[in-house]
Amino acid sequence: MTATVHVGASPPVPAHTGPAALVETVAAMADAGCDHLVVGDHVTFFGGWGVDGLVHATALSMAHPTMPVHTSVYLLVLRHPVTVARQLSTLSSLAPGRLVLGVGIGGEDPSEIRACGVNPRTRGRRMNECMQIVRALLDGQTVDHHSEFFALDSVSISPSPTEPVPMVVGGRSTAAITRAGLHGDGWLGIWVSPDRFAAATAETESVASNSGRTDVDWQHGMTVWCGFGQDRAAGTSAVSTTMESVYGLPFERFARYVPAGTPADVAAALQPYVERGCRTFNLLPQADDQRAIPEAVGEVRRLLNSD
Repeated sequence: MTATVHVGASPPVPAHTGPAALVETVAAMADAGCDHLVVGDHVTFFGGWGVDGLVHATALSMAHPTMPVHTSVYLLVLRHPVTVARQLSTLSSLAPGRLVLGVGIGGEDPSEIRACGVNPRTRGRRMNECMQIVRALLDGQTVDHHSEFFALDSVSISPSPTEPVPMVVGGRSTAAITRAGLHGDGWLGIWVSPDRFAAATAETESVASNSGRTDVDWQHGMTVWCGFGQDRAAGTSAVSTTMESVYGLPFERFARYVPAGTPADVAAALQPYVERGCRTFNLLPQADDQRAIPEAVGEVRRLLNSD
């Protein structure tokens, strides 16, 4: 039997609409059949914009009693791993087993990295250590760790999560794929072709196997910007405006990886990834009428799971 394709999305509720609208939108996404909610993370992105991913994930977890939340991605490298482990322990006590921690090192805005006191040139090595420390602390270990980045003596976090917090690694580079194989529970792609997705996940699993990690419950996935509308032009218009605002780049830089149109159009664009093994999609959907997004995402899920 073919494995279920899980489709989640970021809830289309601007912050200024308040908590009641957030709860209403999350309920609509659950009712439409969305599998999980998706949050991003930035500290001070291109002049100051940002939403804290773990604070947002906590709020969404409290907005619905069962919906999981995926961070896609949380910039772990910009934080101290002991503090993050405490946050994850607290969130896990409030919503056990409902968080998938997608992590990344950022890079679109180097000034954000420097603003957090992190050297952009060493962020990859720092990230590897962050993941190792967070995982050890969440596993209930007492950590002694001394390196160029962290000095920890007999540090522990209690209580440990009653259920594991999977960590999936975002990033298109060879280093990110290696990191996923050595320290992660999966690789999370963005702006890659279906063939590249298949190659990257295979390489991730090969790295893990070669390092002695043979019992990983792999949770590979794709983060996908998309636009919904009555046709492809309308969907493209909605998503291109937002992406150009966020990244400060022309939409043409992303267009080949950004499906747009009706839910059937979006599902058709995602199907080649399913055929190459992708079973989790984190959608970042845009639409002129944001109220249409929950049903559109639910329809994409239905189409990808239809025989």
